[in-house]
Amino acid sequence: MLSILLFLSLLAVEGKTRKAVFIIIDGVPADQIERLQPPAIYDIASQGAYSRAYTGGQTGGYSQTATISAIGYTNLLTSTWVNKHNVTGNDNLKPNYNYWTLFRIAKEQKKDFKTALYSSWTDNRTVLIGENKPETNHLKIDFVKDGFELDTINFPPKDKDLHIFEIDEHVSCLAAEGIKNDAPDLSWVYLWYTDDAGHIYGNGHDFDEYVMKADRQVARVWEAVKYREKNYDEEWMIVVTTDHGRAENGHGHGGQSCRERTIWISTNVAVNKYFKSGNLAITDIAPSISRFMKFEVPQDVLWEQDGIPFIGDVDIYNLKTMPYDNSVYLTWDTISDNNPVTIYVSTENKFKEGGKENWIKLATVNAGINSYKAELKDLPAGSFYKFVVETKNNHLNRWIIK
Repeated sequence: MLSILLFLSLLAVEGKTRKAVFIIIDGVPADQIERLQPPAIYDIASQGAYSRAYTGGQTGGYSQTATISAIGYTNLLTSTWVNKHNVTGNDNLKPNYNYWTLFRIAKEQKKDFKTALYSSWTDNRTVLIGENKPETNHLKIDFVKDGFELDTINFPPKDKDLHIFEIDEHVSCLAAEGIKNDAPDLSWVYLWYTDDAGHIYGNGHDFDEYVMKADRQVARVWEAVKYREKNYDEEWMIVVTTDHGRAENGHGHGGQSCRERTIWISTNVAVNKYFKSGNLAITDIAPSISRFMKFEVPQDVLWEQDGIPFIGDVDIYNLKTMPYDNSVYLTWDTISDNNPVTIYVSTENKFKEGGKENWIKLATVNAGINSYKAELKDLPAGSFYKFVVETKNNHLNRWIIK
């Protein structure tokens, strides 16, 4: 009897099994979502939160990143910008796999987490995630439903690319079925046609119509998540987002205009103050899912991530650097002033090539000071400086290229 009670008490401590799914609806700007208020996306947010966010890195800075689809997916997957992940467009893809995707993080855990991909465009799996490549430690996705764009028998090309919409319908049904029956621990659902609709129609009724149809596809997945939570001892995190916005007329994207850079995030989980800070980015999604799933991320991988978790405790955000003569001023904003901040620097970028950084600890200061002056004369001479500012609950990083 005592052993049974002990077992039950351990189960109670561990709580519900956590699972996560993220959905990318391609190429839908925030203003369009806010005008249409799609029911499923807003219902998800009613359980947690909705906010505008940004993609595209720092305009005019070393991390400036084109607002293009495959780049956007990789921003999310790796929590880095193009200066690190090296995906520069939708073709000739050459990711730097040293920057781990969320799928690699999941597969490197001690526990056997099951992963799933429900998607058209096979490159999402074979190239961006890098399934079964030596560079990704031969990671394997457990449940795969993709490649339908190559199936011209069941999905023959149609006028206005409507076969892609039919593929999205199929993908969303498969995703709902997979989540309901297989319940993978980590899933990615990719919906393509909204981007085509934007390119074809531009702003207008037709584009709006397909955004609302995509929302109904999201609803299928959302209903499957709610089914699992109702019938199983599970707690799910769902995140719905887009990879980029659109140009003023709705047709194109790729540049750094405000509308192209402005995306959105809807989630069903409780968020922290950072989520509403005005600094939320597409790179924040992977760290947030990792925190929800309690993934252990190696420090060298973690410190390269440009994102901040939007769930749980966060102390600092919005790191900025300003070179001044032979110094660099670092400043940050604080959510919690109580925790100390430790500043590190590396004068090399070995991680990019698969190596380990030689981090130099500069100082520990109170977070509420909001600034630190780094003297470059005290460091090895060079033209590159990588700073990490770390607290108990999160870190920030930034480069200086002289």
